[in-house]
Amino acid sequence: MQALSTKNLKNLVTEAIAKSQAYLLSLQDSSGYWWAELESNVTITAETVLLHKIWGSEQGRNLHKVETYLRAEQRNHGGWELFYGDGGDLSTSVEAYMALRLLGVVADDPALIRAKEFILARGGITKTRIFTKMHLALIGCYNWKGLPSIPPWVILLPDAFPFNIYEMSSWARGSTVPLLIVFDRKPVYNLNPQINLNELYSEGFANVKYQLPRNSDWTDIFVNLDDLFKIGESLNLVPFREEGIKASEKWILERQEATGDWGGIIPAMLNSMLGLKALDYDLADPVIVRGMAALDRFVIETADFYRVQPCVSPVWDTALVMRSLIDSGMSNDDPHLVKAGEWLIEKQILDYGDWAVKNKQGKPGAWAFEFDNRFYPDVDDTAVVVMALCQVQLPTENLEDLKWEAIARSVAWISTMQCKAGGWAAFDLDNDQDWLNLLPYADLKAMIDPNTADVTARVLEMIGYVRRSLDSSNQQSNQKRVKKVDKSITSWQILRALNYLQAEQEAEGCWFGRWGVNYIYGTSGVLAALAGIAADSHTPLIKNGATWLISCQNPDGGWGETCRSYNDPSLKGQGVSTASQTGWAVIGLLAAGEATGNFAWDQIDKGIEYLVSTQRSLGDWYEAEFTGTGFPCHFYLKYHLYQQHFSLTALGRYLKAKTNYDH
Repeated sequence: MQALSTKNLKNLVTEAIAKSQAYLLSLQDSSGYWWAELESNVTITAETVLLHKIWGSEQGRNLHKVETYLRAEQRNHGGWELFYGDGGDLSTSVEAYMALRLLGVVADDPALIRAKEFILARGGITKTRIFTKMHLALIGCYNWKGLPSIPPWVILLPDAFPFNIYEMSSWARGSTVPLLIVFDRKPVYNLNPQINLNELYSEGFANVKYQLPRNSDWTDIFVNLDDLFKIGESLNLVPFREEGIKASEKWILERQEATGDWGGIIPAMLNSMLGLKALDYDLADPVIVRGMAALDRFVIETADFYRVQPCVSPVWDTALVMRSLIDSGMSNDDPHLVKAGEWLIEKQILDYGDWAVKNKQGKPGAWAFEFDNRFYPDVDDTAVVVMALCQVQLPTENLEDLKWEAIARSVAWISTMQCKAGGWAAFDLDNDQDWLNLLPYADLKAMIDPNTADVTARVLEMIGYVRRSLDSSNQQSNQKRVKKVDKSITSWQILRALNYLQAEQEAEGCWFGRWGVNYIYGTSGVLAALAGIAADSHTPLIKNGATWLISCQNPDGGWGETCRSYNDPSLKGQGVSTASQTGWAVIGLLAAGEATGNFAWDQIDKGIEYLVSTQRSLGDWYEAEFTGTGFPCHFYLKYHLYQQHFSLTALGRYLKAKTNYDH
């Protein structure tokens, strides 16, 4: 790529910003929010097909379009992917195959023949994950004997007990409590069409051994315990069985939103519906009617395709788009931003949720990811919303008062969510019992929600924004508002968080990204945080982080990192260039430059040239790669707005920094 002159590049950036802003404004909903597709792998859609088949709720839903969608997503190797370009995933492929069979596709269809070859070459059904086997067991395609026992009395363990359901992550909890019912009842449903998947057992169906895998180490104690649980089940000696079932049912019903959602995520929603089906709820029951309607709202249907999102992200999308528009020069009192800010304020959650079980000090006032999710607000979303609201100027004093009161309440909540280790987690306090990931049930290794560098960095970045709002405020009323917020998180808390980030820095200078792929995401976030709150005291950390980002820039000027870096850390910072990851790297390098006074302009300019050259005519960017993370190594996401607003943020901050530097 031939380098452009500074003047020419700045002109091109100005044009790119204008096009990107126009494109994003065209996507804004009339209510004020932004919301784009959140894409994952095909298992979410496949499991939704299974649910509707079990409930007999296909009528009025164009499930035949799922077949077209699944056929389009099958790759040349015959399988289906966990993330773009991964070479295919066994469990994902088995569930896609199952869904196609349920939709009436015959086993000797050419697509299924290729899929069968792919599946058998990788060990077949026996080698799939626990949740795939569970879904197959529901329709008699796997035996419940090969699944772990989850005794219903688990839900009865008191909060003060060393282990209880609140030691599980919010997403594991919301998905597991309904499964206490399902795994106890072990239902097998007769469907139309009734299928078997005997052809997908590599060892031959007659030779299947329904047993849990052993590791030949101390963790086999959990398998031994499972054997005892199974003996108890066979002898009907499960203590507090019915009490546990009733408590689980009550827990499910209490956590259903008025809109019908459970936890704002499809796994919790599907499992809750399965749990209630196992209790013989009727399809016409209001709880089920609401649940089905909520599930339908996660569907994206086109003329040809019917697919299901794992979650919806309007609060997250809105706050990040707002920040990108303001960072790229839009007036902070623009009517589009005002409307978005007012919408965010309305979405603040003022109810106590599951977080309050372990956090006895906090008062509600956070934000969730979704439209409605009272029980599970999170720290990351809340911090981003605070920064977006700090940046926007609402039109009246009353609205500004309301805004700052909302901010004060949310920052106070975040302050009570700091974990013992000094960092912040996403949804819960001190949710860090890692032994839970060793249970046979926990093969996704996602049972806990410990503090992480990326969420901690977001909180520190937020504190920096609040402080800058105080420093730049001339009005006495604004100073009073911001001071109230700034007092919520103490200097001691900030020091603990900084010490945590210092301890988390990798030897190469980068940081792990729990919620975005991967080290580029984590490093960018930490650099932005340190630059805003600890530039002088943590200069070596900042320099090392910036040096690492420079070291992994691609020849085309961009940055990229494969999801495989979670499995293989030697792949840190390596991958095909994407707009979102290039945006993160540029944002991180600009922050490091602001902090140290030493800008890596050659590398930053090349990154900006990459973004300008890859922008499309409408002002948008496209990337096929998944750059969002659900569960590292097991579940990935593609946020369809990431390549838009992170690229715009990078361009806007670049133009401002370059202008200041040139002067």
